[in-house]
Amino acid sequence: MLVTKLALDGLLLITPDVFSDSRGFFLESYNRPHYTTYGIDVEFVQDNHSRSSFRVLRGLHYQESPGQAKLVSVIRGSIFDVAVDIRKESSTFGQWVGVQLDEQNHKQLFIPVGFAHGFYVMSYVCDVMYKCSSPYNGEQEKTIAWNDPDINIVWPYKDPIISNRDKCGKLLREI
Repeated sequence: MLVTKLALDGLLLITPDVFSDSRGFFLESYNRPHYTTYGIDVEFVQDNHSRSSFRVLRGLHYQESPGQAKLVSVIRGSIFDVAVDIRKESSTFGQWVGVQLDEQNHKQLFIPVGFAHGFYVMSYVCDVMYKCSSPYNGEQEKTIAWNDPDINIVWPYKDPIISNRDKCGKLLREI
């Protein structure tokens, strides 16, 4: 397993060891003792599975207290996955990192508490799986505008398909 620290403190890109042959492949998608050695000492309490079609953009979502750390991976298809630093005391507040996760590279993105998360689907259909450190709480979930000009995320394509809720996301400066 290769773990790469990304430009924003706490974000980690994980490349698992994949064992392939003519029958297919095998990989360990999560092993707490191994992840703990890389500083991912999080108790995940919920797994989510999302299916979306091409050009769907989900996010930017985050939960207030206690927040949610996430471990994101793609089972089928491809996404441009984005994490935005919303930790007010952070020197990188308002900055973002985007990575491609797909069924070919098997990479995972670890997103600690204090980040908003969103993704843009770049394949015909995509299944995203992610572990969360706290259960979903609709009253605590908030949305930042996917096109916030202060964050200025460079999404892969224009004209995404967005839910009504995500269309009503607030600007980061309003939070």
